[in-house]
Amino acid sequence: QVQLVESGGGLVQAGGSLRLSCAASGRTFSRYCMGWFRQAPEKAREFVSAMCWSGDSTYYADSVKGRFTISRNNAKNTVYLQMNNLKPEDTAVYYCAAGDVYIATEEYDYDYWGQGTQVTVSP
Repeated sequence: QVQLVESGGGLVQAGGSLRLSCAASGRTFSRYCMGWFRQAPEKAREFVSAMCWSGDSTYYADSVKGRFTISRNNAKNTVYLQMNNLKPEDTAVYYCAAGDVYIATEEYDYDYWGQGTQVTVSP
């Protein structure tokens, strides 16, 4: 089993920055990927960013390209999402996900999910 714990959410003004962390424990997978999704109130969960160990591939939603950066610390088994130039549209609960993934941008391909961390961006 895999457990994921997110942290780093908070309230910031537009243009500010936050760094989210996702610490993973448990087994890894043959096509191990970790990703970030977000869900605003009354909206569907959407893909934000992901990275996969095989091939060192990274993926970003068009809405966050150039503003968000995903990275990892292998020693800490932790993935980070650096969020710069935040906009009110970024307000959502952010979820970390992990699994043996074939399509890193699709939420159904992930098996494990964190509890979520709230990000609120004021105008």
